[in-house]
Amino acid sequence: MIAAESMNVLKDYLKEEQVLPNEKVSHPFGNSGDVIVYPKTEEDITAVLNYANTSGLTVNIMGGGTKRGFGGLNERADILLSLEKYTGIVEHTPGDMTLTVKAGTAFKELQDYLAKHNQKVSLDPFWPEMATIGGVVAANESGPKRLGYGSARDAVIGLRTVYPDGKIIRSGGRVVKNVAGYDMNKLFIGSMGTLGAVSEITLKLRPLPKCESLAIISFPQGNLEEIRAFAVKVLDSMIEPVTLELLNPKLSDKLGGTSSYTLAISFEDVESSVRYQEDFIKNILPGDAVLKINSKEEADLFWSRFYHHAPNGTVKELPAETEASFKIGTLNLNALNVIKELELLRDLYNVSIESHGGLGHGLSQTTIRGAASDVAAAAANVRQIAQKSGGYAIAKHLPFELRKEISVWGEKPAYFFLLQGIKEKVDPNKTLNPNRFVGGI
Repeated sequence: MIAAESMNVLKDYLKEEQVLPNEKVSHPFGNSGDVIVYPKTEEDITAVLNYANTSGLTVNIMGGGTKRGFGGLNERADILLSLEKYTGIVEHTPGDMTLTVKAGTAFKELQDYLAKHNQKVSLDPFWPEMATIGGVVAANESGPKRLGYGSARDAVIGLRTVYPDGKIIRSGGRVVKNVAGYDMNKLFIGSMGTLGAVSEITLKLRPLPKCESLAIISFPQGNLEEIRAFAVKVLDSMIEPVTLELLNPKLSDKLGGTSSYTLAISFEDVESSVRYQEDFIKNILPGDAVLKINSKEEADLFWSRFYHHAPNGTVKELPAETEASFKIGTLNLNALNVIKELELLRDLYNVSIESHGGLGHGLSQTTIRGAASDVAAAAANVRQIAQKSGGYAIAKHLPFELRKEISVWGEKPAYFFLLQGIKEKVDPNKTLNPNRFVGGI
């Protein structure tokens, strides 16, 4: 428990209303803190981290809280550094299509601002109205549109990061073409806040598309080889879909009312290009497949449902059904095998399985819901399914008690010594997000 003396010292650095005792220290997803600190400036972040580092205190970092169930074997740290009040646009240069933003800014708020300038950030996280841009970058989160636009590592061109000792470093820059050298951005993207607190992010932007379309193709016979052959034709063609996402029957039914394996193929371009690509899909459609071209309004509704179907770490109480979510990485078309194998867990363990996978980028996600013991038993098999297809599995969402039983990251990778060495160099006192990353880093 953090001492009252430490709270008083923190109040010397920040205003009294920025340092509050946590009335509910225990949280179903852990990653909590005895004291909640709300920095409003980068100087506030610097002061808090420097004090914690020199005083032997630990710090958990939180943005919107949507990823609270992602990693971590410590129920709480001494300090919970909440960035929910550290928000806003720092600099926007529409002509250069770049933007610098504070890490606590909600992703949807950022997109709404950019839409006024006919621009956007080419990322698509879950729960966009709650997820912060800092959290998206720290977890390297991406969605189905990764096929067309890439991940956070492709969108970020610069970072300002506060090290645990309070020093501020800048990596990358504020222009798309940076000086050649080590790309330090990639060191922090996906590191789960274990190396530093990202304070500012510079992103390259894209123009809003003139036309958007979503083709929903259902396969009533459930012939995965037919789906594979169709996907190969699409990927080998000259068309450029933004998504080529396969939904299992459960998720397809939830999002669109069709209980069969379904492909969601979206196009974003000028209208003539979009219509050409729609016609191309129609001409190569397998005989038993059912195609529906959705209007922009229908597509927006579909994607809104999609980005809200996954578990959310902001809840204060566990839902009636236990929820677990895994990200699975394989070679692109091996996502078909993964989704098929995941279906078998449904009847074996009496659980609900909602899965989707990108047939162009190979990342799949599955959400398992049911009784706690059934979910735990099913979740234990997910990593085996991934490894069978030559891939890996990471638990993106698990209640704190389940994370004690099921490894979030799996076995330590061969290069773990490099990750460990970087952590020891940057954060020798293990101040930041302890036990949140691979191998307990």
